[in-house]
Amino acid sequence: MKEIVVATKNAGKVAELAAALAPLKVVVRAVSEYGNIEEPEETGTTFAANSLLKARYYAQATGCACLADDSGLEADGLNGRPGVYSARFAGPGATDRDNNEKMLKELGEMPNAARTARFRCVLAFCDTDGQVMTADGTCEGVILQAPQGSGGFGYDPLFFMPEYNKTLAQMTVEEKNAVSHRGKALAVMVEKLAGYLS
Repeated sequence: MKEIVVATKNAGKVAELAAALAPLKVVVRAVSEYGNIEEPEETGTTFAANSLLKARYYAQATGCACLADDSGLEADGLNGRPGVYSARFAGPGATDRDNNEKMLKELGEMPNAARTARFRCVLAFCDTDGQVMTADGTCEGVILQAPQGSGGFGYDPLFFMPEYNKTLAQMTVEEKNAVSHRGKALAVMVEKLAGYLS
């Protein structure tokens, strides 16, 4: 069976990716299973550049095919920020809570019409022979003025999707995978990998 290492130490993200890759009959491993590999510096200015950088880096470091993602939140009221800096919006080592608090502070009392945003995800797969594939996805929503829900991670409690009347943090893993940016990118990647692995 093909082994694919997932380039993240985020347990929530590992679980999401493993669930989506289940139909492929592959063995999904977390990068943490390979010892204490130093994280690469994400020097790319786009999600695609960062996801490819991570996929190549961890494929080389583990000797295993790697699936990496780079994703983040683009808030229209903040001119597309935090974008590629979503995980470190409140500074290096910021927690999800720190980032959410900074988001709420920066948006302040902006009306809902100005609080539109999207999550964007680019997945990159790099095999041990250097073969690469990418897939991307987006989902649109509104940044709430206070968090709602206890599921998910990152900005999920603030990201409200009006057509579902829920934040991503109020959805089950299955519901979220069906509508999220990462879920959409994964659907495309799973299709590409199914063809590639056969």
